[in-house]
Amino acid sequence: MNSVRSLLPSDFSRMLRFGAVGLLNTALGYSIILAGLRLGLGDIGANMTGYACGLALGFFLNRQWTFGRAGGFRPGTAMRYAITFAVAYAANLAVVMTAMSAGLIENPFVHLAGNCVYSVLFYLGSAHFVFVGAEKSSETA
Repeated sequence: MNSVRSLLPSDFSRMLRFGAVGLLNTALGYSIILAGLRLGLGDIGANMTGYACGLALGFFLNRQWTFGRAGGFRPGTAMRYAITFAVAYAANLAVVMTAMSAGLIENPFVHLAGNCVYSVLFYLGSAHFVFVGAEKSSETA
């Protein structure tokens, strides 16, 4: 039981860092989604463009800062990241498409709901599948 308690502060700190990176990605991606909707890209095109813009930024910030992997690429990390992104993004699109089938067309709040589903799934996948292994030993706090 003590080992679980000792992990909580580091997990909480990591979740906060992931959240900060997520806020940057969300601000960028959501702004691009709104711009895309105004430019006539439609729901799917605007959504895909917004998520694509935040993907590379999120990978590097999460790899280096959130999950402490600045020492280079581990084998398979980029592929696991792409798989995790695809799963989380598919769940996001399912929310958007379900809302569209219910008559909610080009509704910004639908995209925000999809982003929440995406964020939870992407954190869990990143923490337990993508950025696995020993963290940087130079950081103890």
